[in-house]
Amino acid sequence: MKRSSQDTNDDLKFEALLRRGSELLHRGKVNDAVPLLQEAHSLDPNHFDAALNLSGAYILTKKFKQAVMLLEQLSRQVPNNVMVWTNLGAAYLGNPVLARDEEQLQAVAAFKQALAIDPIAPNVAYNIGLIYRDRREYEVAISWFERAVQANPNDKDARNLIKKLREISL
Repeated sequence: MKRSSQDTNDDLKFEALLRRGSELLHRGKVNDAVPLLQEAHSLDPNHFDAALNLSGAYILTKKFKQAVMLLEQLSRQVPNNVMVWTNLGAAYLGNPVLARDEEQLQAVAAFKQALAIDPIAPNVAYNIGLIYRDRREYEVAISWFERAVQANPNDKDARNLIKKLREISL
């Protein structure tokens, strides 16, 4: 089947929007990236990178519900992608200070799924540790921070939190 020039133009527009939106996202210009990634996603709603980058931009702009909608769909389409589950954990958690019990537990479940795929996924065990620290479940938090140190021996924040929580637990 021959592709029309409109299809080719849409493909080129999609590629340009995704490339520019992703570039802005990675440079920290998240508010500028969101509309470009939204438009790219609307042109090709099934494109994995467009959906994943848009979900990340939504998380960074605190549009957690929009991120969850994208990521839950991605988790069904690509169930073995560690970034999908890592982002989904962050989206479920939302603002850690305001997170309710249910949101914390959803986040932990998504983060654990990421670790099932990649046992040393960056920052995932650390994030679980933070949730348990916030829940005042200090022994559980310590075990997750220890796992974070195993994954990244240079994780000074995890080491400091282990020390602080051990002092609290005494």
